[in-house]
Amino acid sequence: MATRGKWGSRMGFVLAAAGSAVGLGNIWKFPYITGVYGGGAFVLVYLGFILVVGLPIMISELIVGHRSEKNPIGAFQNLDGKKSIWQAAGWLGAASGFIILSFYSVVAGQAMAYIFKSFAGFSGSPDQIVAKFAELKTNPLLSIMWHTIFMGLVISIVIGGVKNGIEKWSKILMPALVVLLLGLTFYGVFFSDGGKTALAFMFKPDFSKLSSEAILSALGHAFFTLSLGMGAMITYGSYLGKKINLPRAALTVVFMDTIIALLAGIAIFALVFEYNMEPAAGPGLIFETLPVLFAQTGPFISVPFFLLLTFAALTSGISLLEVVVSYFIDEKGWSRLKSTLIMGGTIFFIGLLPALDKIQVMFKGKRQSFFDIFDFVSTNYMLPTGGLIIALFVGWKMKKNIIESENFNSKDWYYNAWRFILRFITPIAVIIIILHGLELI
Repeated sequence: MATRGKWGSRMGFVLAAAGSAVGLGNIWKFPYITGVYGGGAFVLVYLGFILVVGLPIMISELIVGHRSEKNPIGAFQNLDGKKSIWQAAGWLGAASGFIILSFYSVVAGQAMAYIFKSFAGFSGSPDQIVAKFAELKTNPLLSIMWHTIFMGLVISIVIGGVKNGIEKWSKILMPALVVLLLGLTFYGVFFSDGGKTALAFMFKPDFSKLSSEAILSALGHAFFTLSLGMGAMITYGSYLGKKINLPRAALTVVFMDTIIALLAGIAIFALVFEYNMEPAAGPGLIFETLPVLFAQTGPFISVPFFLLLTFAALTSGISLLEVVVSYFIDEKGWSRLKSTLIMGGTIFFIGLLPALDKIQVMFKGKRQSFFDIFDFVSTNYMLPTGGLIIALFVGWKMKKNIIESENFNSKDWYYNAWRFILRFITPIAVIIIILHGLELI
């Protein structure tokens, strides 16, 4: 029977959990949806949803993991019996991690490819620079090669275990990520002409630009950006020692994740406004719009940026694989080596479908790539459903004395505020995400 790992320190856990939360959602998705939905007002709504959706569910996931000391599936079986209906959240989390990593690895591989493109320099007309991304996506050999390299890195780190693999590399990657981001933000604010405009765009709300679609997008992203509903925080919480203040740990992780997203937005929009580009460029902002700007700034800015993107993807990819690996270690008694190689290899082969952009099937009435299908299904259906079940389980099913044993006191105002929000507000917000994904609202 394989032994379970433990974090070597509280800081190791915080950096690993923050690394799980900090990913492509912060560096790639948050800036482009902020640009699409007009800046400051969207950011303000997003921050509000972080407090009423993200933080309560993160605390709940950590409680479930810490109390059970099990993987996401075994956690609910441990707390509520082998036949518990609540374990559906664990199965959804494991399945989500499986699917998300298969397409996440493709984007991460593209970020790695752009590190080397940055060293070579971006040249040619804007149309020619933009076309390079399409060439990368549609070249099966290149796409598979970078997908393979990224998955190889993730697998090699997870094989090392909790303390000597995940924690060790989180202590390297997260500080490096923060230093790179601070450097890019410092350059954007103090050395580019677009710094002041970027700050105004991000933090001066214009509520006339705030549509119902923007509000729903802010709600959905507040959920997605913290790695909620995919079992990562349950898994990481299960490796914690007994003496840990879970609310404080969760708040630290949420704070780090949010700050990094905001800094990424400032750094990116400073460049966008300096060169009079369109902030509402959409999903192509990172791989199409920014390389046009990098042709003018040179490798000095582009290389650190794509290193930043790759590090963020790697810390999240590690947690996604660990969710699946932990199940086979806990429930099947597999060794970490066997579990990581088999599950990592399986995810790699499934990832060949989203890696091959030309393979498309009918979905929701139109032909779409597996990348888009996997992204849509996991983000709009699987993660919110898993998060909803967790909120209901901790808010309504779990006994009050068990929750209080996890460094909570019912006499504290923040405990009562968290419990009220978790029981009555968070479920409604998550149901809205699901209904929006189903195009019912």
